Amino acid sequence: MTQKLPVYKIEHFKSLSQQHDFYANYFIPHIKHHHFATNAHKHDFYLIVLFTKGHGTHEIDFNKYAIKSGAVFMMTPGQMHNWNLSKDIDGYVFFHTKNFYDKSYANSGINNYPFFQSIHQPPVAYVNKECTKLLSEKFEGLIREHEGHKPFKYEKIHCLINLIYIELSRHYLPKVQNKHESYLLKTRTLEQFIDTHFKSKKYPHEYASLMNISEKHLNRISKECLNKTTTELIAERVILEAKRLLIHSQQNVSQISAELGYDNNSYFSRFFKKHAGQTPVEFFNANK
Repeated sequence: MTQKLPVYKIEHFKSLSQQHDFYANYFIPHIKHHHFATNAHKHDFYLIVLFTKGHGTHEIDFNKYAIKSGAVFMMTPGQMHNWNLSKDIDGYVFFHTKNFYDKSYANSGINNYPFFQSIHQPPVAYVNKECTKLLSEKFEGLIREHEGHKPFKYEKIHCLINLIYIELSRHYLPKVQNKHESYLLKTRTLEQFIDTHFKSKKYPHEYASLMNISEKHLNRISKECLNKTTTELIAERVILEAKRLLIHSQQNVSQISAELGYDNNSYFSRFFKKHAGQTPVEFFNANK
């Protein structure tokens, strides 16, 4: 039987507020009251964490990042992650749905910020002491507003989130850069289509058709924004899901191959080794 990787919603987290599309807390009580959050899982919301003390590692979709004072993690819905934290860890956390942010800004969406423009952007920024202090003040304000009942509560929360995102954008070093805004928007659309259809659609021309552009133009956009072909983006998404299933489900390679849309188990194993550098079995044994 398949054991699905848990996907948590905001209502899974205990809060003094009954709001189900926003949450804010100090990191220590957050972890203390939500032990399940230290094991591998996914969310359906955006998550921001600022660490002010301690160290450790944060694994996001099989990539490990250092935790230290001044580390800020910015995660998008659907990413898999887990923590390895020192006992003296401290910091702040808040999360919100896409609708919670977007509904307050008619002319600006959450994906306008560089760290949310593409799933290929790095999910972390390391800021200096001055910025850490400035961000800490904003996080403190978020928590106070979240726990309080003052007039214009959510108006102020939205303003504080925006200030945090603006400050982070000034310190963030994006991997994906392009002067053509239309290309960035199309890249995000492509990523969303791949995330939805990667099990059934394996060829660039299928995504070009969904986007009503030519396959050649789609590859031009992909190469300019991400320095990867559309074929490579599709393969990366398939491999990521395969890794998740290998480690966090009880399915064998044949079952995983079928779930990901491959009838030929041998072909899938060769495909996996080509892109991951290991066979599925070798990957499982190295990461179990």
